[in-house]
Amino acid sequence: MSLTPLIQTVRGGTPECTFFGAVAVTDSAGKLLASAGDPHFVTFTRSTLKALQALPFVSAGGARQLAWGSEELALLCASHSGEEAHVAVVQRMLSSAGMQVRQLQCGCHVPYRFNDQPAPAGFAYDERHHNCSGKHAGMLAWCALHGAEAAQYIEPDSPLQRAIRRDVARAVRLDESQLRLGIDGCSAPNYAMPLSALATGYARLAQGAADGEFGEAFEPLGRAMSAHPLLVSGTGRNDEAFMRIGRGDWVTKVGADGVQVMGSRSRGEAIALKVSDGSKIALYAAAVEAMAQRGWLDNDQAEALESWRAREIRNIRGNGVGERRAVFRLRAE
Repeated sequence: MSLTPLIQTVRGGTPECTFFGAVAVTDSAGKLLASAGDPHFVTFTRSTLKALQALPFVSAGGARQLAWGSEELALLCASHSGEEAHVAVVQRMLSSAGMQVRQLQCGCHVPYRFNDQPAPAGFAYDERHHNCSGKHAGMLAWCALHGAEAAQYIEPDSPLQRAIRRDVARAVRLDESQLRLGIDGCSAPNYAMPLSALATGYARLAQGAADGEFGEAFEPLGRAMSAHPLLVSGTGRNDEAFMRIGRGDWVTKVGADGVQVMGSRSRGEAIALKVSDGSKIALYAAAVEAMAQRGWLDNDQAEALESWRAREIRNIRGNGVGERRAVFRLRAE
């Protein structure tokens, strides 16, 4: 089978739910180091792709030309919560590029900071509060610097999106023809690829300046993500917690519908996961288990990440009624 059981819930000693998925661990050269299920399972990358989508802008010196610092670079890669700090940085990005809020084509949604609840009465939100607004602001900035038509920036055949497709393929060591095009929730093009290719891209991102092809872009992007996990994510959210607990060694990103990838600078490897039904709880539990099996966690990190395993299942009254177990073992390749 291409997918294997990763996480299982048990109630009263009886298995209740099983969450299937796949895991790939690779180094920056693309060598497969370990796996569970099919490490080459093809899945859309969703928001895990953002750091790689930023490559044309950063590689061409866009951040230097606009005097962007690490906060702006972190927002390029973010799926943020629409907190005040996020919106302020996005506005700086737009202003520096001479762009307006309404030129963002990501649309609007209630900011994640409200945890899927309606926004409070009187709270006004716009495109800057969209979790992908930083990525879109970066795309508009590329257009401003390259004289491209801003109104067309999300069109798959636009100059920007052709450049992104080219650099994404190179970063994950695939031919462009191997990338499967789809449209993301924010209306920008997204690509499906093997999990092993996604892991390779993040192993290279974590490698930073040592990468012979994209080092000048990977170094500031990866460092910005690790230095500003709150900007990449949001208060109490997964990427904020993982990168903070990683103490500068990990660069991590979650994507919608059950995708997550984590790169380790010191180990020269990355782990990519897909949970087939998109369960966030199962995904986070599997991610921590995979890091533990690869020896990424010291005692303090294991303790800090324990809540993300969500081992104990409690009912509305707070009573323990079951448990959540990791049921996979990474096999060495």
